[in-house]
Amino acid sequence: MKSQPLWWQSNTIYQIYPRSFQDSNDDGIGDLPGITQRLDYLQWLGIDAIWLSPIYPSPMADFGYDVADYANIDPIFGTLADFDLLLQETHARGMRLILDLVPNHTSDEHPWFVQARTARENAYRDWYIWRDAAPDGGPPNNWLSYFGGPAWTFDPATGQYYLHLFDPKQPDLNWRNPAVRQAIHDVMRFWLARGVDGFRIDVIWMLIKHPDLPDNPPDPAWTPAEKPQNRLAHVYDQQQPEVHNVIRELRTVADEFPDRVLIGEIYLPIEELVTYYGAQLDEVHLPYNFNLLKLKEWSAPAVRDLVERYERALPAGAWPNWVLGNHDQPRLATRVGQPLARLGQMLLLTLRGTPTLYYGDELAMEDVAIPAERVVDPQGIRAPGWGRDPERTPMQWDDTAGAGFTTGTPWLPLAPDSTRRNVALQREGSRTPLALVRRLLELRRSHAALTFGTYQTGPVDHAQIFAYWRNHGEERMLVLLNFGQEAVQLDLSAHGAQGHLLVSTLMDRAGTLDLATVSLRPYEGLLMVCLT
Repeated sequence: MKSQPLWWQSNTIYQIYPRSFQDSNDDGIGDLPGITQRLDYLQWLGIDAIWLSPIYPSPMADFGYDVADYANIDPIFGTLADFDLLLQETHARGMRLILDLVPNHTSDEHPWFVQARTARENAYRDWYIWRDAAPDGGPPNNWLSYFGGPAWTFDPATGQYYLHLFDPKQPDLNWRNPAVRQAIHDVMRFWLARGVDGFRIDVIWMLIKHPDLPDNPPDPAWTPAEKPQNRLAHVYDQQQPEVHNVIRELRTVADEFPDRVLIGEIYLPIEELVTYYGAQLDEVHLPYNFNLLKLKEWSAPAVRDLVERYERALPAGAWPNWVLGNHDQPRLATRVGQPLARLGQMLLLTLRGTPTLYYGDELAMEDVAIPAERVVDPQGIRAPGWGRDPERTPMQWDDTAGAGFTTGTPWLPLAPDSTRRNVALQREGSRTPLALVRRLLELRRSHAALTFGTYQTGPVDHAQIFAYWRNHGEERMLVLLNFGQEAVQLDLSAHGAQGHLLVSTLMDRAGTLDLATVSLRPYEGLLMVCLT
């Protein structure tokens, strides 16, 4: 590794869901000028790079993940001029801007699909995946949509079914067609030439399907408590061997432009996830590691085991990354509770690798209960009870009627606690979740051990405690995380006489510690420098 990390190795990425960050024109929907207005906040917080969920023209059947034009901006969000200004202002503050690329599917209103469904002989027909009906007249196979129901919709005009692994208004592209690959490569070049710093690539492990489209077998691990659409094992509709060739081609395009990053959305176990770095580290720079986000048991042994497995599985030279929240999963504070949410932020921001922080998690925002009549997520509509609206609600800026997000009617309900949990109030306090995240980000920037130092598990054998070292040169930093509801006292004198406590997750103490009597309160985390 180079003596200094690349920007995407040392940066903290902040995901913005544009509809919910800041509304600048009072229509209740966030937009690009609104994001530009809030850049100073992100700079104050200590964010290095911003990732925007899709902002392309779209009918919004899946709120931007159904793209109708890859080379423009949806009027809901603004204009290309608004985007250029956002990019300019982001770079002026020393931050980077990453776009969401959605290559697996388009909108059914994209000109490519409009042409494809006009006739079987149309030049764009093979840009998508079409099949005749099964002998009984039903779908060609048993594949299920991730949003619920069959993954096939019948098109009466041409008498065939088309594949959509998501909403029926999101037909899957045929990545076995070289013309499709070239078209998406050109999309990448359009935005990279405009100055964007990289892409987060949506469902990248699904791009190629088995050529024969056989039925998927039942998943023996599935239980009725899980999503009904997950009852089949995804043997043939994702993670085909040829997908790695596709990803290498995407990387080749990105490498035409200096200093850019590709991040892949990949929900896979660790041992499979790490293959997407590529045998020669020639696929995505960062295959998103969602394993902490999906961890069911939030305990010291479970987290320690996961971190150690990941560190062991990483290919030589591969750079790790960590995620604790995004627009598709319940929020951290909802999953683990407020006390452990603070611990989670210390974990996220002190582990080795690039962290991604979901907007609002710095405030410990929680999921919002959405009344049935206000559910808009297609997954929540097609699979009731499994919607993603609760984690996509507007950012809580202040205690005004619109939470500082809008003076109009917000597109999703505001959190009931927005008058008590918001940026304005938490900026005033010294012990708030926001103050903690800002302090941790400050420490990441100022200590090389946290930016690109080594990771080593230890030195505590206690059921409630996960401890690890971050070392660089002469600097030895120790993280202690108490996942339990009981206080713990540790004797760490074997590692030095004193430690300099940099921050507690409770934000109420710092200074010199006697390593022979280190105390942790319930759900408390400590970050210290050990002194010899």
